[in-house]
Amino acid sequence: MNTPVAASRFDIRRAGINLNCWYVVARANEVTDKPLGVVLWHQEIVLYRDTQQQVHALEDRCPHRFVKLSRGAVVGDELECAYHGWRVGSEGQCTCVPYLEDTQKLPTGKIRSYPVQELNGFIWLYPGDRAVLQEKKIQPMGLPEWDHLNYIGSISVIDAEAHFSYLIENLMDMYHGHLHQNLQAWASAELDAIEETDYRVDAHYTAQSYYRIDKIWSISQLFVPALRRLHPEPLDVSYIYPNWASRLGDDFKIFCLFCPVSETHTRAYLVHFTSLNAFHRLHKLPVGFRRFVKNSLFGTANKLLDGLVAQDIPMIEDEQRAYLENPDRRPHELNRALVSVQRLIRVQAEM
Repeated sequence: MNTPVAASRFDIRRAGINLNCWYVVARANEVTDKPLGVVLWHQEIVLYRDTQQQVHALEDRCPHRFVKLSRGAVVGDELECAYHGWRVGSEGQCTCVPYLEDTQKLPTGKIRSYPVQELNGFIWLYPGDRAVLQEKKIQPMGLPEWDHLNYIGSISVIDAEAHFSYLIENLMDMYHGHLHQNLQAWASAELDAIEETDYRVDAHYTAQSYYRIDKIWSISQLFVPALRRLHPEPLDVSYIYPNWASRLGDDFKIFCLFCPVSETHTRAYLVHFTSLNAFHRLHKLPVGFRRFVKNSLFGTANKLLDGLVAQDIPMIEDEQRAYLENPDRRPHELNRALVSVQRLIRVQAEM
């Protein structure tokens, strides 16, 4: 396909990612003693747990014929290729060839291994330069609320056939609540201020919120729309590259953890936390009981999140298709926060 001249300039919709960051590539419970194949920005990666339950990440290519190791099996602490039974260790080295002759040596070629961490219910992977990682001591963003007993978590997966810029613009644009009707937690958003650096954009809105979690019975507002009453709340959204964080008043926090797959495919995890901080008596209860409550209520907002995602994805994919049909055609954007978002994407892509 011929590329129009205008699109040959730096184009946000074709921007790459800054590899020197930590990205979420899976939920922790998805990684077991069976290989799991994932893709992060064109890099095919295989994840697995060893006998000590440690997570490892390798290039998803057997060093023999370069078939996917994720088609094979975990044997002990190693990956066994389904094709010829070659085994690969956690550092990417070949450890066994079943038919190796006495006069032959094990191949010395290695496949790539990746730094990986299991943190706050997710698998975080670093695809960039290890020297930069060590020099700058880059850390995953993390989710402190994940283990905090006062926050109830829910998760929805976003899988969109679109560039990651469309998704982050959607998340930073609080004016699109019109799309969600009764599903959104806010109304009448107004952009007050924007702060930006080379690493983040913070947009501060004021909005009318439908929810206030301050009494036990008020939790029912999450499920019964007739009980909701509008009241003003600060609505803060932040692009903390490469992820997104938001806060609606004191009651709700939402994060989006990005795993860009390619220029036209984005996978992400939307994580919602409802705060129980207003219930002071709850804090005096035994930790075991509070943990039971937290675990029992996990996922209570899944239906809400899934509904929001189901409405957002068609919009994002429409934008991507329109771009592919005519890359020279530019939308008429009036939200200043999105200009800042695009500037940050460009800065990070050029790093």
